[in-house]
Amino acid sequence: MTQNSEKATVVWQIDVAHEEELIALAHEISGFVQSGDFIALTGDLGVGKTTFARALICEFFNDPKIEVPSPTFTLMQIYEVERQRLVHADFYRVNSMQDLAGLGWDETIEEALALVEWAERIPEALPKNRLEIALNFGQADNPNERRITITAYGTFAARLAPFKSIRDLLRQSGWAQAHRSFLQGDASTRAYETLENKDGAKAILMISPQRPDGPPIRYGKSYSQIARLAENVTPFVAIAQGLRERGFSAPEIYASDLESGILLVEDLGRVGIIDDSGPILVRYLEAAAVLAELHAQSLPETIKVEEGRYYHIPPYDLDALLIEVELLLDWYVDHVNVSVASGARANFINLWRQALMNITNSPPTWTLRDYHSPNLIWLESREGMGRIGIIDFQDCVLGNPAYDLASLGQDARVTIADAFELKLLAHYANLRREKDPQFNMAEFARSYSILAAQRNTKILGIFARLNRRDGKPHYLVHLPRIEAYLKKSLRHPALEEIKAWYTTNIPTLFSNE
Repeated sequence: MTQNSEKATVVWQIDVAHEEELIALAHEISGFVQSGDFIALTGDLGVGKTTFARALICEFFNDPKIEVPSPTFTLMQIYEVERQRLVHADFYRVNSMQDLAGLGWDETIEEALALVEWAERIPEALPKNRLEIALNFGQADNPNERRITITAYGTFAARLAPFKSIRDLLRQSGWAQAHRSFLQGDASTRAYETLENKDGAKAILMISPQRPDGPPIRYGKSYSQIARLAENVTPFVAIAQGLRERGFSAPEIYASDLESGILLVEDLGRVGIIDDSGPILVRYLEAAAVLAELHAQSLPETIKVEEGRYYHIPPYDLDALLIEVELLLDWYVDHVNVSVASGARANFINLWRQALMNITNSPPTWTLRDYHSPNLIWLESREGMGRIGIIDFQDCVLGNPAYDLASLGQDARVTIADAFELKLLAHYANLRREKDPQFNMAEFARSYSILAAQRNTKILGIFARLNRRDGKPHYLVHLPRIEAYLKKSLRHPALEEIKAWYTTNIPTLFSNE
């Protein structure tokens, strides 16, 4: 290993008033590091390096009873718990790289978290990607105070930036002492944590840094640009505020760092609109009523986020809808071992273009886009439509009102029976007619079938991609359900030619009929 020649990024300096704060910082760092990382601890004798290391090791293995002796004389202490490995070393009595080689240093720390005191004594042993934590004595009149300088090298700089932003946000908002637990995320790259203060107050920490744009694939734009996907947290904040202002139960934003992509939001709970028996009709009907109320309103295209910052909701235009159905060609056909010729691919896109043309010309409304069971919370203590908590809407676009009802009525994660789906459609239509006697149910049903088919086509591609590209095979369990939804939607006369294309080019879809 060679020392990094690149400039380091000094992330920040922290003053701790006493040992308890030093230990608390070590606990925080333990949640950030992982196997394969290298942490260099530097500082004078008696400054607290071993105290810091001991606290980090105990927290890393979630075991406060682990004995952590100083490695001053043994040079290395190796800890292995449930496939996690940590090497705690002390270079104070190490004189050269030859000494380290004699200890089998490189082999010992391979795939382990290396935590090294007096690391500065052998600079040649420091990898280019590392975290240096320098402990120094603080004010002379406070012998317990320490100044901690955390410096990131190489790839650690990008990793540590959001860690610092989270720490700062939690302190500024009064949640620094909250207990933090990882919360299972969704199919996106976002991460979530649950927070609970000592007084029982709860919140959700949403971690969604700005996504790097993918390569241009058409018109000089990336897939996410064409599909109108949110690339930062600003849309989430904007739509949450817009929904709440209109009486809907979206999470309150407690604190935000828009530039870093860190949000602290209201925790609406874990009670959904399904249970172990499946979908709960009364809750789905209320969710449909929320859409009917939303779609009956005159909604703005621009929302104020904060002073001087506005968010413009993008259109769910033809390019966005088409790039989504192409996911089936890009990923699903390979999954089912089907080859589609270039002419058939072009015909597929042209057929969808014709079917979607009128959809995009209809008066738009807010299309939340993932309005289905994983993103809907049942709030028993609230009244009316307020009982439906909505937690996922950052990809909101201006689109046809039938899209979100199709997301609900053909829920990708739970099977919705035909009779159940018809009740949702009837309930929605009756509520729309109450507000607007001119509401055209036949036209809405046509749009519903087309957009349900479009959405299920897209999801088949996405779930196949999650398996093939992202190593998430558990999404494949949903494919039979989504295939069944797609075949049902294709029965509408408006989709006759598209159904013929699927029958000809992906016959496996209809092999059971």
